[in-house]
Amino acid sequence: MAESEKIRKLRAYISSMPSLPTTVAKVLEVCNNPRTSPIDLDKVISLDPVLMGKVLKLINSAYYGLQNKVTSLVRAIIMLGVNTVKNLALSTAVLDRLVDKNGFRALNMEGFWRHSLCVGVVAKMLASQKGVETTRRDEYFAAGLLHDIGKIPMNNVLSEDYIRAMGLADMERIPLYLAEKRALDIDHAEVGGMIAEAWHLDGPIADAIRYHHEYATYEGPNLPIVLAVAVADYYASREGVGFSGCLYPEKLGPEVYEKLGVPKVWLEGIDEAVTAAIEKASIFLKIK
Repeated sequence: MAESEKIRKLRAYISSMPSLPTTVAKVLEVCNNPRTSPIDLDKVISLDPVLMGKVLKLINSAYYGLQNKVTSLVRAIIMLGVNTVKNLALSTAVLDRLVDKNGFRALNMEGFWRHSLCVGVVAKMLASQKGVETTRRDEYFAAGLLHDIGKIPMNNVLSEDYIRAMGLADMERIPLYLAEKRALDIDHAEVGGMIAEAWHLDGPIADAIRYHHEYATYEGPNLPIVLAVAVADYYASREGVGFSGCLYPEKLGPEVYEKLGVPKVWLEGIDEAVTAAIEKASIFLKIK
């Protein structure tokens, strides 16, 4: 199979993937309006009982640790903020379409999603350390959780080739995305960008998915979140939290930490907090 054929197969698979629910697309549209109020968002989500149930289940989970149970959607939106609820809706909708035990061939599903959760929680911790406003921190989590979604079509459509790419990365001790490029002529960040385009995602989350390995070439407005996901991805791979096919993460230069505004040494004291946060955040994989 020619390399161009492999890419065509990936494009065909992505174009056949179920689109995001109409309600979620409407949520994203409403939230892109800076004048959106909790009442506006409540009107949209209330039309979809399934999505409303998921959001309330998440809000009342250990992930948020609220003392009193929240039963009113509009109250939940007011408490958590429009941006946070938007990211909950987006994350659960994407996971609904990607969490499929039967689809994982070259990759181990449990290891893949544990790695993704780790990147999400560390990215959110970095946001907190940087002093990012509370209402935006869940955007960092969502970006980290979804950063590797491009690996799923590669794994599902080209599983034998993907196993070879992982073998090449292991044999030559190189980052997986470089081995993907050599074996498949495309890497998972590029495929993730194709998914984001197909689902009409844009902004910080889409940029983090597409550029978390090519942060040095990124010139858009979302550099802090792109760098946070790159650092969180490096941490998760270095510490062996879960497994997404990468044994030899690319080391990040000191300029990355300088631009991010968080010293590299900060990563050395977070292991226990990360483990606890992953267990709380695992609710994202259980919402059905």
